[in-house]
Amino acid sequence: MEPRLSLITLGVADLPRAVAFYRDVLKLPQLDSPPVVAFFELGKTWLSLFPRSDLAADAGVPAEGSGFPGFTLAHNLRSPEEVDALLAEVVAGGGRLVKPAQHAEWGGYAGYFADPDGFLWEVAWNPHFPHL
Repeated sequence: MEPRLSLITLGVADLPRAVAFYRDVLKLPQLDSPPVVAFFELGKTWLSLFPRSDLAADAGVPAEGSGFPGFTLAHNLRSPEEVDALLAEVVAGGGRLVKPAQHAEWGGYAGYFADPDGFLWEVAWNPHFPHL
């Protein structure tokens, strides 16, 4: 398998609400999409928002379940000040602050927010991360 990730699809409870959050609050560039799904370009990877029940049906698994899904998404920034600013902007736009940003034992600065469907995003400044 080639070492790349092409698409991340999040199963959301309310597609218009999720689209508004990712487009208007996180300011991700939305691509032309059919009305049943939304695509956002993240460099060479796309983010897709799709109704949770439809995504579960497509995979052949139950849609029920809550709590920690076993993964987080991450966004690295160029400074601790950018981390604080983005977390404040996300909270003002309807995201939920899960963990305020703080200095991390690995030498960076990071915090977490949850989107309206509870998906966790780490927002970090990592002085060791090469791709900014």
